[in-house]
Amino acid sequence: MDLSLLESSLSIGAVAPVPLIARRPAHLVGNTPILWIDAPFAPAGRGFYAKLEGANPGGIKDRPGLHMVREARRRGDLAPGAPIIESSSGTLGLGLALAGLTYGHPVTVVTDPGMEPSMVRLLTALGAQVDLVNAPHPDGGWQQARRARVADLLDAAPSGYCPDQYHNPDNTAAYRPLAAELIAQLGRIDVLVAAVGTGGHSAGTAAVLRERCPELRLVGVDTIGSTIFGQPAAPRLMRGLGSSIHPTNVDYGAFTEVHWVAPAEAVWACRQLARRHYASGGWSVGAVALVAGWVARTSPAGTRIAAVFPDGPYRYLETVYNDAWCLEHGLLGHEPPPEPDEIADPDECVVTGWTRCSRVRDPLGREARSKAGVR
Repeated sequence: MDLSLLESSLSIGAVAPVPLIARRPAHLVGNTPILWIDAPFAPAGRGFYAKLEGANPGGIKDRPGLHMVREARRRGDLAPGAPIIESSSGTLGLGLALAGLTYGHPVTVVTDPGMEPSMVRLLTALGAQVDLVNAPHPDGGWQQARRARVADLLDAAPSGYCPDQYHNPDNTAAYRPLAAELIAQLGRIDVLVAAVGTGGHSAGTAAVLRERCPELRLVGVDTIGSTIFGQPAAPRLMRGLGSSIHPTNVDYGAFTEVHWVAPAEAVWACRQLARRHYASGGWSVGAVALVAGWVARTSPAGTRIAAVFPDGPYRYLETVYNDAWCLEHGLLGHEPPPEPDEIADPDECVVTGWTRCSRVRDPLGREARSKAGVR
């Protein structure tokens, strides 16, 4: 938009849309804005459209938090007033806190020492109880340790309900409205770039978009050290994407390619977004922006690219945006290369930086077994 037109539209007396008046906080979820992102990720005339899910009260997982609880109540799996107990690294915890407030359920969020102190305080302020595991599982790391603790808490609370975001199809279904919003805002979409953790928002959004845009390319973004796409498990500094288990919500057949991104590369992208576009977020946002910029640079002119930014920056002020913390972890002064490394097979080698693979398969072979009728 021309700067003079923008200034005119913001002047006193200009006609502006009437802001939404919400009677309940859950009514604020959805209808998030889109921002055009170009330099320094793509040259003039190239770029991508960022869906700013951080505009939801708690981030993108407000959508599945509300939807999974609503559906569980509808089916009778969750009794009125019964406790909700779930594992989360943070953002789903916010969504479940909102759902607990909306539908009248106490919420316990099981997490690990990697959760930022600010997030613990926020969840507590929102009425959730935070339960901290103190040691990683020998095989499944912190994620499996949290899930084991959830199981223990459910044993002690027979009426309790765990949404099980990793394997619950309601998690995937929760993103139909997000896809509908993208279609209304952008019309045709050629490429969707999405971070992958539980697999919910990539699978749910792409499935609906393909009903309108059958040639859609889905580009997955993971973190180094994540097992989702066939890499070996390793300690992961980046939270909100990646996994040390294999969620069944991941739709492997939907992906055109996958990229792995390292923490220093995501930090660079997050800070560039903040400085150049006044819109940024956490690890997932930085990783997605890095990959979406590459897609914009390497795709034919006119390719319409949508990228999902799952959250905003405030949770990460003491990590991604803290110079002392980043220096301690060796994350500053590492501008990413212009192109990712390429591997032909997801388990060809252990990736340690931005890497791309155009062959995507379920590392557990579940898709092949399912097609063969084997359970």
